[in-house]
Amino acid sequence: MQKDTNYTFDSVRVVMVNTTEPGNIGAAARAMKNMNLSKLYLVNPKGYPSAVATARASGADDLLANAVVCETLEEALQGSHLVIGASARQRNIKWKQMDVVGACSEIQQATTTEGQEVSVVFGTEKYGLTNEELDLCQILMTIPGNPNYFSLNVASAIQVFAYQNYISNTTTEFEKSSNELASFDELEGFYTHLTQVLEYIEYFEDKRPKELLMRRLRRFFGRSEPEKEEVAIFRGILRNIRPFKK
Repeated sequence: MQKDTNYTFDSVRVVMVNTTEPGNIGAAARAMKNMNLSKLYLVNPKGYPSAVATARASGADDLLANAVVCETLEEALQGSHLVIGASARQRNIKWKQMDVVGACSEIQQATTTEGQEVSVVFGTEKYGLTNEELDLCQILMTIPGNPNYFSLNVASAIQVFAYQNYISNTTTEFEKSSNELASFDELEGFYTHLTQVLEYIEYFEDKRPKELLMRRLRRFFGRSEPEKEEVAIFRGILRNIRPFKK
């Protein structure tokens, strides 16, 4: 069971540049809130604010209400310590390039220092980021996909990033099980019992040799790391098989 902890990432900004479809802004806000990102910056959004954006936000209205609208990308990036630009493709220019997993590791490292902020920049739906906009970034982040068809919507790209950022910067903890694993002796007793039953029902034969079959059964049960109670259940089943009365 996952530990119930409320993670937030107040040091990460999502910056959307020249977005032409207000619905994508709403969808991006929804994606961000699902992954506990709250800082949305919008550079020259078209037709915003918009009822369409609010509808697509589906409950993430607070992110839209608190979104910072800027005239230039430089304005949106003020105060950032690391700027990452998202691109659907690799560029044969000078920027440091890495996939979304590597970029989120860079974010994790940068935000461990208190007060340091990271901006992740997403371009227009049709053209992405220009080279001039990427000049303002230290890292070019790509999202791997089908090389024969890669047409990731900007809101979908933000969802992919937000998810990867969440799992890269959080630790999922599980409640400790109170059930005790079966001991070596208990497992050996079970294997001996299982072998005896299989011999009683004459299951072993030339095409199912005893040594090979028992080795495979040991591997099967070994992978599952059975608990004491589970082994006891199997032993109970075996005890109720009376092949000698067939």
